[in-house]
Amino acid sequence: MTNHAKQADLLCPSAQPDTPGSAVFGVVTGSQERRRVGYLTEKQAVTEDLLKLAQPARPQQVFRFSAPCAGSGCMHFDGANCRLASRVASRMEPVVNALPPCGIRQTCRWFRQEGKAACLRCPQVVTEVHDASEEWLQVAQPEPR
Repeated sequence: MTNHAKQADLLCPSAQPDTPGSAVFGVVTGSQERRRVGYLTEKQAVTEDLLKLAQPARPQQVFRFSAPCAGSGCMHFDGANCRLASRVASRMEPVVNALPPCGIRQTCRWFRQEGKAACLRCPQVVTEVHDASEEWLQVAQPEPR
């Protein structure tokens, strides 16, 4: 596999901060109506000090985390593909016209699986929101296996 990560080295761009190997690769900006992820030039290791920067919000509301893809250990994985990546790419509208400057693209499972379609929608993905739209709830909801 040239220029691409091996399957086992892929990163999930929708990880939780307590996932082993997690790192921050983006920061959520904007208003509630127009949230967008600003991508860091280099991912940052998750530390207690970094997580405290999100207070009083929860870190999942402020940061985007990547971590090694859990594969079959994840509720979104169907044995071959990430169903969350598929739903993001097929059900959400693009929010940018060009690939955003993302530091994890070369090892991102979503990019590897869905290509540019995932990247054009990724800036609107926030791991945890309390006022999620019906569309986002349908995209984020795991499908029965």
